[in-house]
Amino acid sequence: MADGNMKNLCNDMVINIFLRIPVKSLIRFKCISKILYDLIQSSVFINLQSNRTIIKDELILLKRSIKVAPREYNNVLSFLSSHDDNINDLKPVYPDLYIPRLTSRHGHLCYETVGPCNGLVALTDFDAIVLFNPATRNYRALPPSPFKCKVRFHRSMNGGLGFGYDWIANDYKFVKISEIFRDPPQWHPNEDREKTVEIYDLNIGSWRVFNYDTEEFPGVHWFPCFEILYKGAYHWCAYAETKIILCFDMTTEIFRPIKMPHTCHSYDAKRYSLVVLNESLTLICYAGKQTEPDPIRDLTDIWMMKEYGVYESWIKKYTIKPLYIEAPLLLLKDHLLLLQSTSGLVMSNDLTSDKLEEVNLFSSAHSFRMIIYKECLTPVPKVEETVEYNSMILEKLSPRFIVNPTLPA
Repeated sequence: MADGNMKNLCNDMVINIFLRIPVKSLIRFKCISKILYDLIQSSVFINLQSNRTIIKDELILLKRSIKVAPREYNNVLSFLSSHDDNINDLKPVYPDLYIPRLTSRHGHLCYETVGPCNGLVALTDFDAIVLFNPATRNYRALPPSPFKCKVRFHRSMNGGLGFGYDWIANDYKFVKISEIFRDPPQWHPNEDREKTVEIYDLNIGSWRVFNYDTEEFPGVHWFPCFEILYKGAYHWCAYAETKIILCFDMTTEIFRPIKMPHTCHSYDAKRYSLVVLNESLTLICYAGKQTEPDPIRDLTDIWMMKEYGVYESWIKKYTIKPLYIEAPLLLLKDHLLLLQSTSGLVMSNDLTSDKLEEVNLFSSAHSFRMIIYKECLTPVPKVEETVEYNSMILEKLSPRFIVNPTLPA
């Protein structure tokens, strides 16, 4: 019995030590012996490592576009570490990586980073989707949706891509919101437009069309750096009778609205971004870059929702000077707000002092995307190359949809 207790104690000590080791080193340790390989690959250790609170460093995944020729860009991922409040002391933790498996280098505005979720990130150009672990650098490309528009109809991906985890089904889900209309669009109030929602279940390995009440579904509006995964739900900016935050719960698959603060109106000249501040959902309201300067009207308001989903819990946390920018990028250490200027520069605004300074980062204008992630060993599940589609799903498709004959159906 004593020997068994000592063996368990030694195992616990080894695990406790390994939880303090960076993922890069853990990957190397798997090559030392089968015992270490089995330990590090085990679901128990992966879950412990994912939920550890020992390491406090904030790691930043930075996506940017670098112009290499007229109308041609290299989209690059950088992996940076932030150890203190000196924002210009960001250190690379891995070499830069070209974004894998995306379809085009001729544009740089539409490449998005979505997540993180359990250490995983989705990379997309709204056509191809790549699931990626920044720590292990493993990735998988998802199969394209088989649902295509019929002739003389066009799909607009104004809703972008949502990504999250269903903890009951133990599955990752991808959600695409789009609009289908005649091509070319007529652009008048009575135009026949239809919103569509598609969901990809990673465990099943197929896309499906999500059924909902189309008459009550709000119009989704894309703002750079707005969409966010928070408390198991994905969030978009949308318009109903006024501006709202549209949420989709990854487990219950229910859409629901969250009302924005009372100062947010459909007719104002503000733009919006969502971040997490002190573990609370936070809305940044800032002046758009096309706005005529007005030092009073264009003040930047930062609203915090103290109780998630409760409209009455919105409080105005900060009001800072006008920021005529492309978009907020990231909230670092709960007080450093990183911003992208219209020229491609990155600026840092300290919310506690309202001090603005330039950050030593540059990219093609409009192309920066930044997220904070935690190093995890979360595996990237394999995606089956051959996918079987449920005939019952196909029967429920909109008449504007066809199944791509080049894909399994």
